[in-house]
Amino acid sequence: MRRKDREVTDEKKIAEVIERCHCCRLGFCDKGEVYILPLSFGYEKGAFYFHGAREGRKIDLIADSPMVGFELDTDYELHEAETACKHSARFSSVIGTGRVSFVEGAAEKEAALRSIMRHSTGKGEWAFTEAMVDAVRVFRLDVEKLSCKEHL
Repeated sequence: MRRKDREVTDEKKIAEVIERCHCCRLGFCDKGEVYILPLSFGYEKGAFYFHGAREGRKIDLIADSPMVGFELDTDYELHEAETACKHSARFSSVIGTGRVSFVEGAAEKEAALRSIMRHSTGKGEWAFTEAMVDAVRVFRLDVEKLSCKEHL
């Protein structure tokens, strides 16, 4: 990271930044094109969880090439100035890379869906029927590299 003065290395602080984010963008490489998806997510100690349709482009990409990049950001606020080059912004961001895999077991799928709902709603106790769990594809991103940056 070029701006070491903005780097966040404390794991607790990084988890707090992730908790404040509402969207995780996954970036795939698809035959030379970049394909980026904004997704709702859950986060549990080094792993992000997502869900979606049982088929489609992202499902095919996960099966073909599980390496992805990811980005989350929050706390954006423009700091205006008298001249263009003096403007700056407040923000917190997390970027990294990792490997995506499908979650297959019913118990892990339910735990992942609860994590997603907890992150989205602040509530952790959700019940899922077998039909609900079967209706979606759940996938997990295991973080391999991660960096966090804040400009306050």
